[in-house]
Amino acid sequence: MPAITVENPLTLPRVAAPTGEATARPVLAVTTAPSGFEGEGFPVRRAFAGIRYEHLDPFIMMDQMGEVDYAPGEPKGTPWHPHRGFETVTYLIDGTFVHQDSEGGGGTITDGDTQWMTAGSGLLHIEAPPEELVMNGGLFHGLQLWVNLPAKDKMTDPRYQDIRGGEVKLLTTPDGGALLRLIAGDLDGHAGPGITHTPITMVHATVSPGAEVTLPWRADWNALAYVLTGRGTVGPDRRPVGLGQTAVYGAGSSVTLRADAGAEPLEVVLLGGRPIREPMAHYGPFVMNSHAELTQAFDDFQAGRLGRIPATRM
Repeated sequence: MPAITVENPLTLPRVAAPTGEATARPVLAVTTAPSGFEGEGFPVRRAFAGIRYEHLDPFIMMDQMGEVDYAPGEPKGTPWHPHRGFETVTYLIDGTFVHQDSEGGGGTITDGDTQWMTAGSGLLHIEAPPEELVMNGGLFHGLQLWVNLPAKDKMTDPRYQDIRGGEVKLLTTPDGGALLRLIAGDLDGHAGPGITHTPITMVHATVSPGAEVTLPWRADWNALAYVLTGRGTVGPDRRPVGLGQTAVYGAGSSVTLRADAGAEPLEVVLLGGRPIREPMAHYGPFVMNSHAELTQAFDDFQAGRLGRIPATRM
């Protein structure tokens, strides 16, 4: 799991430990992601399955793609498909993925890169492995997160951000026990490169075996932790967590996680955001505020108003 790393985290800026006034967030639930297939058949874990939306808002869904070591000819992607009303965040840890959309956006992402697509009023897009990966096979591992847009931004113009791994803000804890990759949002005054309509924070944390991490967290936002690999505990009650599990934190102003003492670090994606608290109507590739808006999205798609597949395809 390369992502972006450093040899000595103690050379990085440090996130201050929460003050004595901070309130530790309890863990309300730990869920286990079921496995399935997406697109043309690549394996995923549905990270948020079974979690009530009130604890997810403004997040909608997240899939862990892989980790899978493809043989030659096996890598798969998605066909052309539409989106409207939200943002997709694709964070690639291992491998290479190519994106193209009907608005002219797109590019190639590889180890540690993120592509942030604001679907807004609507577009068509496709994600696929490059020809070299299809021919030779190789490791593929990443995440795709869907972030809701408030009603006022549902029909905003589509936007594409290409965030290279070297652009993420690298931080550490006071004792250097964790490497924190801040992809978007704010953490203790440090800002990540991702530009978001909906205020969120997204962090990929690597916690060294036996280390404990306590981070300040906005009390008016939610907090979620998804385990990519390794084992550890979360919250003041030390609830056990492992690969493919999501911890849902309750109210408070700090989050705590620990890596079990052993040979393997704990790899976690931490998410928090300001809840939108609006009605949500979600079906397939569209996330709107009402059934009528969903119906309009399908009508617009069928009429070609969400874009056309470009003549020159990747």
